Amino acid sequence: MLLRIGHLSTFYHTAMLLMADKGLCSGIEADIEWNLFGTGPAIVNAFEKKEIDLAYIGLPPAIIGIERGVPILCIAGGHIEGTVFCSKAQYSGYPEIQGLDDILKQFKGMTISVPGKGSIHDVILQDSLRKAGLAADISVRHFPWADMAVEAIVKDEAAAAFGTPALAVAVKHYAGGKIIYPASMLWPNNPSYGIAVNRDFLLANQTLVAGFLHAHENATAMMRSRPAQAAEIISGYVGFIDPAFVLETLTVSPKYCSQLTDQYIASTMGFVSVLNDLGYITRALNADQIFDRSLINKVHPGAHHYDDGICLP
Repeated sequence: MLLRIGHLSTFYHTAMLLMADKGLCSGIEADIEWNLFGTGPAIVNAFEKKEIDLAYIGLPPAIIGIERGVPILCIAGGHIEGTVFCSKAQYSGYPEIQGLDDILKQFKGMTISVPGKGSIHDVILQDSLRKAGLAADISVRHFPWADMAVEAIVKDEAAAAFGTPALAVAVKHYAGGKIIYPASMLWPNNPSYGIAVNRDFLLANQTLVAGFLHAHENATAMMRSRPAQAAEIISGYVGFIDPAFVLETLTVSPKYCSQLTDQYIASTMGFVSVLNDLGYITRALNADQIFDRSLINKVHPGAHHYDDGICLP
């Protein structure tokens, strides 16, 4: 049996731990084929072409795919509040400036970089600009890979970025930048990423998918309880980043769990309205068209861990 998994290069996704530590995958009764993608929308396209069975993905791209008929469901969480607003050092941010609208006004006539049109980061940015009345005053530049969004800031082609905690840490280290609005305030409980699966594959392979979810939850538990060890493993696997960089990334938004909470789902449904308003989808979806909690409720029946944070040395 072959399990084809789509993933991103994001350090805090459990894919990195599962790829690096085969012992964590011991309960998955299949050979795993890992497939790297640059953005969530690219993963949706791979689902549509039947190139993958399961994937790590932000929920807005999944919603866009479901609305156009791609047969996927979100069956587990993984992380919340994973979009960060960062910039070059000369700009002011929270708490010096309290409101997001006022922080954004600094970038009138400038460019903000973001990975992937239709990504969760793009949708949060576009919604923030719309609410602030700045959509016509600030340019948004999309990139197929997060590294390119960082490079745009380094080269002064963009003044700021919306992206992952890893992108924000890279902006800090390589562009002398900083986080100017906390991830926890940008869109509370936003579904940073979840586990999506092809509907037919889920129906035919319940035991296999449950085995994957057990491994996924065990990996989120390692990130919470042993983040320094997780950072060492991820650093060793990636090869070109040091453990301190990974650990700093894990601390930017330390909310890891596999459960699909009511808050996670409610936040996701807020995205449905925004996606409709932005023209990314043309009809409303209900929660049952996006989520199936049946397996994760068996794998993780207790209280969620998103608010537990991580145990730093």
